Order: sequence, then structure tokens, then C-alpha cells
Amino acid sequence: MRLLIQRVSHASVKVQGQTIASIGKGLLILLGVGYGDGEEEAKFLAEKVANLRIFEDEQGKTNLSILDVKGEAIVVSQFTLYADTRKGRRPSFTDAALPDVARPLVDRFVELLRGYGVAAQSGQFGAHMLVEIHNDGPVTIWLEK
Repeated sequence: MRLLIQRVSHASVKVQGQTIASIGKGLLILLGVGYGDGEEEAKFLAEKVANLRIFEDEQGKTNLSILDVKGEAIVVSQFTLYADTRKGRRPSFTDAALPDVARPLVDRFVELLRGYGVAAQSGQFGAHMLVEIHNDGPVTIWLEK
């Protein structure tokens, strides 16, 4: 499972012109599920995200988690995080999990985040989405399990 986390001042997701998710201060999480991923990866990464200290405290140091700042999150499924571009010019996605495996794990990850107290929303699995990201910092972090 791979996550690309962006600290945001605002983020939203639209599908067919309709806003389906919108947050203020928090995290936009692009989530890719790989072949062989399961509950263990989802649990590990949800706990890591909930407690990752990437928000600034009063002294400007990154000492606060999304829970500390009462931030929100949007999780967007993105199989392209498993793109293999080593050969040719067209990415291969053979390392990404098939939709029938990936969809429940994306949903489970969101559920686990909520269990930690993160106000989490999600994009629409498999849909063409327009994702608006106001990256704050910018802060962008790659996590993998």
C-alpha cells in the first residue's frame, strides 16, 4: 500500500461537476493498493497517518498531528501510484491490486482513520475525479508498507 500525503489548507474532489468531498486544514491522501496488500497494511498506515507530526506548532516546528490540529482528510484511490515506467514510454500497472481487492481496502483505510478520530471523507473509487489541492508548505510525504 502506498500513500502520497499532502498537507493542505483546502482540498476538494468533484465527480461529473458535483463536489463529493471538501475539507479545510488537513490532509489529502492519495492511496494506491498493491498486489498482496491487506488489512495489516491498512492498519499500519492509518495509525501512521493519524499520528504523523507534520503540522506546525506555535514555534513553527512540525510537532502536531492531524488529530492535534483537529484537521480533516480526503482519501482518493489512485492506482497510478503503482506505475512502473522502467521500460518503454507507457506505464505498466501490473503491481496495482485489482479493483475487487482495492476497493474494500480503500474503504477499510478510511474506516480505520475515522476510528482514530480523523474526520475522513473519500473520493469515488473508479471515477474520473477532479482533485483540487491547496498544498500547505508545500508538505508532501510518501508512505509505504
